[in-house]
Amino acid sequence: MTRLLLASNNTKKLAELRRVVEGAGITGLQVIGLGDVDPYPEPVEDGASFEENALFKARAAVAATGLPALADDSGLTVEALNGMPGVLSARWSGGRGDEANNDLLLAQLADVPAERRGAAFVSVCALVDPGGEEVLARGEWRGTLVTARRGANGFGYDPLFVPADEIAGGRTSAELTAAEKDSLSHRGKALAQLVPALRALAEH
Repeated sequence: MTRLLLASNNTKKLAELRRVVEGAGITGLQVIGLGDVDPYPEPVEDGASFEENALFKARAAVAATGLPALADDSGLTVEALNGMPGVLSARWSGGRGDEANNDLLLAQLADVPAERRGAAFVSVCALVDPGGEEVLARGEWRGTLVTARRGANGFGYDPLFVPADEIAGGRTSAELTAAEKDSLSHRGKALAQLVPALRALAEH
């Protein structure tokens, strides 16, 4: 059984990756999180792109544990804010958490009309193995931002984001089921691109 480390403390991301692996019928791959390994200093995420930050995290995990590792860097890009918060999404309010991030974003968009509230979630996943092989995958999920939170599922900016996908039916990402979100989301799209590499890792 090959162990794959997800370089994240986010239990919802861990559950999502496990669902992808199971849904793809990949056996022989045990997905673990940072809580399953000895603590190590997490790298500073000061890259200018999602790709740089995802690689920083995955490389650091491999160096610290000797295990193949997968890391995700994701965020929300808002058209009216020239693509921000982008790589700063998790720290948009100065590191005060999801609720404060959402409050700040709502305030910044308070006077922005509906037709200019376009946005996209972006996820870049980096898969790095101890031999130095690196695979990157990028997924985008387009939609619009509402003026008040809706829904209790998901995390981050999910309660403000209405996907453009018809299946969402005007619901926010936080109103979708886990299965619906997996099939539509930016991270789901990026992880789906990594399935061949994950299958090869399991068979290694």
